[in-house]
Amino acid sequence: MRYLLLLILASASLLAAPKTIDIGAPAPDFKLKGVDGKLHDMAEYSDAKVLALLFTCNHCPSAQAYEDRLIQLVKDYEGKSVHLVAISSAAPKGVRINELGFSVGNDSYEDMIVRAKEKNYNFPYLYDGDKQAASNAYGPVSTPHLFILDQDRKVRYHGRIDNSENGENITSQDARVTIDALLAGKNVALTTTKVIGCSTKWLEKETAVKAYNEAWKKQQVLFEEISAEQVKKLVKNDTDKVRMINVWATWCGPCVAEFPDLIELNRRFEYRNFELITISMDSLKRKDKALKFLQSENAGITRRIQKGLKKEGRTANNYIFNGKNSEDLIEALDAKWQGPIPYTIILKPGGEVLYRHQGEIEPKEVRQVLIDYLGNTF
Repeated sequence: MRYLLLLILASASLLAAPKTIDIGAPAPDFKLKGVDGKLHDMAEYSDAKVLALLFTCNHCPSAQAYEDRLIQLVKDYEGKSVHLVAISSAAPKGVRINELGFSVGNDSYEDMIVRAKEKNYNFPYLYDGDKQAASNAYGPVSTPHLFILDQDRKVRYHGRIDNSENGENITSQDARVTIDALLAGKNVALTTTKVIGCSTKWLEKETAVKAYNEAWKKQQVLFEEISAEQVKKLVKNDTDKVRMINVWATWCGPCVAEFPDLIELNRRFEYRNFELITISMDSLKRKDKALKFLQSENAGITRRIQKGLKKEGRTANNYIFNGKNSEDLIEALDAKWQGPIPYTIILKPGGEVLYRHQGEIEPKEVRQVLIDYLGNTF
């Protein structure tokens, strides 16, 4: 299974991508919907001597790392005949769920609206994820990838915004140097630079995403008994991972209803220091039924996590409580838990409680808790 997943990821990276537009080429026009609900095209910015087109997206940690600098750039060039337009180039269908572990939202148009409002973008943010017409015309290789056009709307620069992904120790302000040169009527000394970030998520990757999802379904679901003493060890969380523990049962309607959200969280944060553990409160007589439910929900774990479990002396991430008294489980897991299920607790490395919730979780709320702790950039 491990090699199948690696093959899928490698195949996705080999898919043909559009050629990046040449320096000096006339800039292709576009007509894209913005987060303001309006259609935008190049003519709208005809008054600007310099037009900067930034191909970006919501989910990429590199793109998020540049947000505040871009907002500041727009402020610094206000009234100087410069426009910055951001275009979301990521095709939502071409993004694997485990590539979303650095963001609360996805790359949908609706989530773009949310992100732009949260960050108070002072520039247009346009959606190109369905057809990728503009992205195909310009050929961005990653997010973010900046294209700067002169007054005649010819491409004079494409590449990075500056030479520091995290904003520290910037020694080359490439975007600002280019903009200043064009405003002064001078030649652009450096016309192209390498770009660092997430590879552009092209529509063609949808096939690889589907194959990855099918491979996930074939992963083994491990299900074992657990005692109150073993639960106490889990709560200590003597690991470097954020540990999310959910208590559920097949006879609990809300538990069954929220389970797909748990699996989505598990898959989303697959590449982060995160793990999901489930504990069933079904009777041991119903163990087979509980296992069938877990299998139907594809509640397996990656080989990467499985290897980590061996180091911890564990072999599973799905358990069924084998104690005779449910109060023993309550005391072992969290004394503040009143007893009803589903119940979810998230623990930092070392066992400190990061989040606890009785009842069905709100997925976006939990994603925000995890991102706030794990971070949204490298």
